[in-house]
Amino acid sequence: MRTMRRILVFVCFLLLLGGCSESPRPAESKAPEAISAQSAFYKMFVAARNWAADAQPVRVAEIDVDDVKAEGGRAGAWEAVFVSQSQGRECRYIYSVVHRPARNLRGGVNADPPENWSGRGDSEPFLVQAFKVDSPAAYELAMKKGREYALKSPDKAVKFLLEKTRRFPNPAWQVFWGDSVSASGYSVFVDATTGEYLATGR
Repeated sequence: MRTMRRILVFVCFLLLLGGCSESPRPAESKAPEAISAQSAFYKMFVAARNWAADAQPVRVAEIDVDDVKAEGGRAGAWEAVFVSQSQGRECRYIYSVVHRPARNLRGGVNADPPENWSGRGDSEPFLVQAFKVDSPAAYELAMKKGREYALKSPDKAVKFLLEKTRRFPNPAWQVFWGDSVSASGYSVFVDATTGEYLATGR
């Protein structure tokens, strides 16, 4: 009888032990999150300075990523074009939070082969120190100034382009509604150094 009781107690102990020692669950992989322009830019800038010590930005733009929702001035990928005036060359860098080789998005920072740069065109190189206003702040101001248009066009994507042109003294954000600048019907320009509203256009 005692032997039987001991066996039952031992079996119960084993059952309890098994219930308490569940195998650990694998950590859930976190979905990639959209990031601001400045966050991506400085990662690309470090790589650009390794390419050319005098590298200066000439353009920063958002890149659409299908499975990463872009909102509030943040996106799944950004591109930046840097210029080396001593080399007469320009190089395009991309920072992406996802790996999509078919779209030239390889996760992290990647660069295209450098190309010749003539120095002509509307946009010109600008100092990194002049890039003080991040894309979420530009988005917030653009939505205030373009509130009426945004309400009338809820299905249009809001996109971002940062350039220094002769039109404004500092590099400026062009926050535009539509698939491209040329096809956009509405844009708000924001000073990327001071954060001030500059103009509204098409």
